[in-house]
Amino acid sequence: MDKTKVLAVVGSRQITTDDVNMILQNLAPQTAAQFKSEEGMKNLIRELVNQELFYLDAVENAFDKEEEFLQEIEKAKLNILKQYALNKVLNSAVVGENEVVAYYLANQSQFSAPASVSASHILVDELEKAQDIAKEIENGLSFSDAAKEYSKCPSGKQGGSLGYFSAGRMVPEFEKAAFGMEKGEISSPVKTQFGYHLIMVEDKKDEAVKSVDQVRDQIVSQIMAQKQNELYQSKVNELKGKYPIEINL
Repeated sequence: MDKTKVLAVVGSRQITTDDVNMILQNLAPQTAAQFKSEEGMKNLIRELVNQELFYLDAVENAFDKEEEFLQEIEKAKLNILKQYALNKVLNSAVVGENEVVAYYLANQSQFSAPASVSASHILVDELEKAQDIAKEIENGLSFSDAAKEYSKCPSGKQGGSLGYFSAGRMVPEFEKAAFGMEKGEISSPVKTQFGYHLIMVEDKKDEAVKSVDQVRDQIVSQIMAQKQNELYQSKVNELKGKYPIEINL
């Protein structure tokens, strides 16, 4: 869509798609989503029209010349300038590739991925029911279809899939059975506090250290935060030595 397409005109003021996009970009994602529909967009444009009406009224009545408005402008300029100066300090922080690699090598224990299992299950209340389902699976019924038909767990709608999980995520009896099975194996009924489970292990991953590429963004964020904090403190100390400070509490 043309960024400069005129969506509405109020007096001599134009509202363009660029204006609308700028508003949406500054809204929280959930709030912005309300205006994605045709009706939502119309409501947003109506509100922008209302704001332009207030602007034109303010200009016509010379509100921009009033002392109270000029004081508000000075307050806003003061706060914007403070933030601008702070941003100049923080934005000077740069993280080099050599720093990322050095941090990774010195902190590999932080990036260890524990052993995990990907499994599906079927949960029922009675042992006999679990045994009957197991026989149906042995006779050709797919585990996924059996889960959809019989499992009382919400995961049944997804064929019983639980995705990957590491130690400590499941109840002990379930976890012991799953981690003790081979890929592709289906368990006999496993009793837990929730009922009886048939478990099928779909995949297993050994404990491993994530590669530097997998954790690069995380490392950059950590180093960047540290550098920005150091730059902030350093600048504050510099300025404290330059300007007199008096605190009255």
